[in-house]
Amino acid sequence: NAAARQFGLSYSRLIDGLNKASIEIDRKVLADLAVRDLTAFGQLAEKAKTSLQA
Repeated sequence: NAAARQFGLSYSRLIDGLNKASIEIDRKVLADLAVRDLTAFGQLAEKAKTSLQA
């Protein structure tokens, strides 16, 4: 949740955006990415943002 907010999204909007972008990722894996690889998490967050704007 905190990582999502760093990229300007609430957790629910992040999940909604990922679903709209047809990105299937386990929530535990997503949480692990937020801790271990913030760059990769940020890329997913940007894709989620883009899909929410479409």
